[in-house]
Amino acid sequence: MWTKANPLGGMSVETFLRDYWQKKPLLIRQAFTDFTPPLSIDELAGLACEDRVESRLVMEQGPDQPWQLFSGPFEAEFLQALPEKDWTLLVQAVDHWVPEVAELLELFRFLPQWRLDDVMVSYAPTGGSVGPHFDYYDVFLLQASGQRRWQLGGWGDESTPVRSDTRLKLMTEFEVNPEWDWVLEPGDLLYLPPQLAHWGVSCSQDCTTWSVGFRGLSAEEILCGAADFLGEHLTEDQRYSDPDLTPLRHSAEIDSQALARVQSLLTRALDQPDILAQWFGRAMTQTKYPDQLLPPEQRWEAADLHAWVETTDPLYRTEGSRFAFHPNAQGGWLFVDGEAWPYPATLQSWVEALCEKNQLDADFTQQTLAQPEACTLLLSLLNQGSLYAPEDE
Repeated sequence: MWTKANPLGGMSVETFLRDYWQKKPLLIRQAFTDFTPPLSIDELAGLACEDRVESRLVMEQGPDQPWQLFSGPFEAEFLQALPEKDWTLLVQAVDHWVPEVAELLELFRFLPQWRLDDVMVSYAPTGGSVGPHFDYYDVFLLQASGQRRWQLGGWGDESTPVRSDTRLKLMTEFEVNPEWDWVLEPGDLLYLPPQLAHWGVSCSQDCTTWSVGFRGLSAEEILCGAADFLGEHLTEDQRYSDPDLTPLRHSAEIDSQALARVQSLLTRALDQPDILAQWFGRAMTQTKYPDQLLPPEQRWEAADLHAWVETTDPLYRTEGSRFAFHPNAQGGWLFVDGEAWPYPATLQSWVEALCEKNQLDADFTQQTLAQPEACTLLLSLLNQGSLYAPEDE
């Protein structure tokens, strides 16, 4: 399906990262030639009716307010009764549910896979939109069917005025950059960096857009998350101290030397690269949804793995699972779905191959069985539900 796809349109990865990534938009006409979506509009609507699927619907003129936001799951009768225009259905993490959609992500491995969020698919009849806004993540917008007009503006931030009559964070002022005003056809791909204001409006009755999003943690998320994790490894002995105290100008004054001591204490507490790597790897591979992983009904043991190899069938990575690793002098850390496992240097190539694969063929599993520590890791991943055999479904 993706054999005629080139997300960068012939541009080198080096050029894209240097000139566009997190800097300015890029439109690539016919990045996906002869593209036929593997998911119909009816199938997308069906997903929006499922309890475990996150979905939303935006009506520009809702029954109660403008730009009204509805949250799924939806009843089929509700979707069937919608007006002929001016609304948008959005379904998150479609790659978790449709393997053909998940295959798209293989084309974006020139970016850190631990930055990946998900593939959101939206459908809109003529006039459908979610309004002028900006996001805090990088996104590639693939036009899958129909046409959508994208107008881009300036850069937004926390101080940008937003409307107060809707739950959506829509900008009160949106000035279009005339150089960034395009109608996308099926197969066209548009990259948008974070905080760039944009407004997409459907120009047809069958407009579907696939959004491949890449997330970045906020400074608050990093500071609070890392502090909590690092705090678990600090001791009572690590305290504020002032053996260099000099005579005071006033006994109630917190002087600059005191603040310098606090900063020094914090710097020493944060200067633990291995512990920081453990937290960051766990944070960036955390599953998108709490109930995403389904452990097998019966735990896997080494004997089960030996028996499975004999079938020559592959093992599969669970849709939406996140894999990453961090090498160090001793070997490294393997991070999968928010968990962390240390591994020796002898397994470095095995870990790298594991993180590249969506299917583990019999040869790979056989090689794993020959390495006890790799076998232990693979069993851990099977038992937490990050990998599965078809019969586990």
